[in-house]
Amino acid sequence: MAAESAATTPLTLPVLPLDDEVVLPGMVVPLDLSDAEVRAAVEAAQAAARSEPGKPRVLLVPRVDGTYARTGVLGTVEQVGRLADGDPGALVRGRGRVRIGAGTTGPGAALWVEGTRIDETVPEPLPGQVAELAKEYKALATAWLRKRGAWQVVDRVQAIDDVSALADNSGYSPFLTTEQKVGLLETTDPVARLKLATQQLRDHLAEQDVAETIAKDVQEGVDRQQREFLLRRQLEAVRKELRELNGDGGDPAEESDDYRARVEAANLPGKVREAALKEVDKLERSSDQSPEGSWIRTWLDTVLEMPWNERTEDAYDIQGARAVLDAEHAGLEDVKERITEYLAVRKRRVDRGLGVVGGRRGGAVLALVGPPGVGKTSLGESVAHAMGRKFVRVALGGVRDEAEIRGHRRTYVGALPGRIVRAVKEAGSMNPVVLLDEIDKVGSDFRGDPAAALLEVLDPAQNHTFRDHYLEVELDLSDVVFLATANVLEAIPEALLDRMELVRLDGYTEDEKIVIARDHLLPRQLERAGLNGEEVTVDEGALRKLAGEYTREAGVRTLERSIARLLRKVAAQHELGERELPFTVTDGDLRDLIGRPHHVPESAQDPAERRTSVPGVATGLAVTGAGGDVLYVEASLADPETGAAGLTLTGQLGDVMKESAQIALSFLRSRGAELELPVADLKDRGVHIHFPAGAVPKDGPSAGITMTTALASLLSGRLVRTDVAMTGEVSLTGRVLPIGGVKQKLLAAHRAGVTTVVIPKRNEPDLDDVPAEVLDKLDVHAVTDVRQVLELALAPATNAARPQSPVAA
Repeated sequence: MAAESAATTPLTLPVLPLDDEVVLPGMVVPLDLSDAEVRAAVEAAQAAARSEPGKPRVLLVPRVDGTYARTGVLGTVEQVGRLADGDPGALVRGRGRVRIGAGTTGPGAALWVEGTRIDETVPEPLPGQVAELAKEYKALATAWLRKRGAWQVVDRVQAIDDVSALADNSGYSPFLTTEQKVGLLETTDPVARLKLATQQLRDHLAEQDVAETIAKDVQEGVDRQQREFLLRRQLEAVRKELRELNGDGGDPAEESDDYRARVEAANLPGKVREAALKEVDKLERSSDQSPEGSWIRTWLDTVLEMPWNERTEDAYDIQGARAVLDAEHAGLEDVKERITEYLAVRKRRVDRGLGVVGGRRGGAVLALVGPPGVGKTSLGESVAHAMGRKFVRVALGGVRDEAEIRGHRRTYVGALPGRIVRAVKEAGSMNPVVLLDEIDKVGSDFRGDPAAALLEVLDPAQNHTFRDHYLEVELDLSDVVFLATANVLEAIPEALLDRMELVRLDGYTEDEKIVIARDHLLPRQLERAGLNGEEVTVDEGALRKLAGEYTREAGVRTLERSIARLLRKVAAQHELGERELPFTVTDGDLRDLIGRPHHVPESAQDPAERRTSVPGVATGLAVTGAGGDVLYVEASLADPETGAAGLTLTGQLGDVMKESAQIALSFLRSRGAELELPVADLKDRGVHIHFPAGAVPKDGPSAGITMTTALASLLSGRLVRTDVAMTGEVSLTGRVLPIGGVKQKLLAAHRAGVTTVVIPKRNEPDLDDVPAEVLDKLDVHAVTDVRQVLELALAPATNAARPQSPVAA
């Protein structure tokens, strides 16, 4: 009862205010007596102590922003003297918490208040959780003190057993704020106070670990940069010493890095020069280690290497240019005339001072469309030669990335300008002849459509301000002559084709092939075989047989390979001692040298071996990617006993061709009686139409009259004439409708040895494009109705019976 009453006995004490400072029980702190309030409280305590036993007592109360805390600390003045700096001071020890009550009066100028001691005892023994908490606090405090090097304090902390004293020990922590210390002071429960102190210490250690990690990383980065800087300076010093030893006064690399001087010295267009100087400013601001610096240097090198103001003078000798084209290419009159027209117009514009109109020059875009081997690619070089311009070839076959045309953005690693910019850079001139080879082979995927990117390049109204994604400056392409080559016209997008002037190269006649072989192919292959014209000659008869029977193509590639094979054989026989030189190759020597012919005309075969030697087979004409070709149609009737009625089509046919077969069959069923055909067989017996070469896809409407003729031949038993080939679309009423590719088809008929050709009447104007020497050897009939076709194509009826079983053609 005595202890309990002592704990609740009221105290009357002078207040010693502490501004932005907190003293917890157990702490010993020095106080500066220079402050009037502190001195008044100490003097009042000393005056009261004269009449009471013990040391002077004061009430230490924190004051934050002028507001006193609700709880203070009973302190005893241990000693009064002078501080280390010579000012008067007092040493005060905190004894215990006091709950502040009402104010009262007392001696001196200090503020006196009444207060009550707060009981902070913890029952013994300590609960397990409290003991673990105390152990954790001691471990955290020990770790913090060891980091600060305060080893002498560690033992004192470890020796504290009282929970309340252990929690109040955190008042010495310099990292706690005034608010946090006030919170510890006002937490009267010792266990709760220890938990709060432990959490505050734990949070501080975690922040300290993060700060130490960041500081370590920063220091390592600084050390690495300093080490790299030092090593680079040492490397420069070593290189300088080496240059002095070698007698080299300057560094060419440093001179080439002076991009500002190079840009200012270069004769760049205004906007290009402005963009280049901006990049030079960026380069000067960037560090040597920055990757952006290498990107800027690469871009500046590309811009400085572009021939912005370089142009070649066009050769305006129109007659000389035409002579160059004639000397390097036989035939191809359409292309030669178009190039001659272009040069003539350019010459007149220059003569009249009309070189540049509206910022654009007189460029041209020509599309050369034709089968392989007709000289489309080599024609580009001849055009450049005739015009006196540089020539660059851009292969587009298989290109699927739009960036190949427009270039990559500079943000990508390894970015490059597009193929158009690289072609101009390679030519070293702003007005070259650029050949866009195989433009019909351009593909598209998730990276974009290169054909769409070519729309601006090939538009004469837009390409004077072409922008490459890499350069990002305007490039004038209006003076470039673009030649595009393609095998299949349908594979070129319509929008792209609309921007080009179409020139068709439908193939060579046999006479043109002989001229090309004699004047171009033979001399080239003689040189490659190590021979000359005096040692081996090939007469015209041998060349004609090579072109007509050993090859059957629109171009001359296979013909050149045959000549090369022939000359290799002669060279090998001479080296083996089997043949003496000089030697003249005639048509009779070909079989011994390179084997039998591969393409014998139907007219030259035995009548019994011809495809049209039985009814139901007709000869048609078609256009493929390799030019014109002869196409045979075979028809047969199934045995009535099999019960297989209907129409069967084979030969890998497209939908349009299947519809043509149905139209032909429907026409014969409806008009068979009029044509004196036994159409009753068509009702009960199955009809089978087959196109040989079944591995080759076929489509289009131009085989309509050929299928009608084959079916009419089968039903009538009349053979189709061997020398007749035909092409044309058929309608349900028997009209013959126009088709395309007349020139290529007539050239194919001429190569195959056909002498009579049937075409639609409305295609008669297309005969103007066919060479005169071909028309002289062909009997061309323009028809409007299927009846005319049957009268021309079917041989006269014989006494032979009409076949009653399927025809094997």
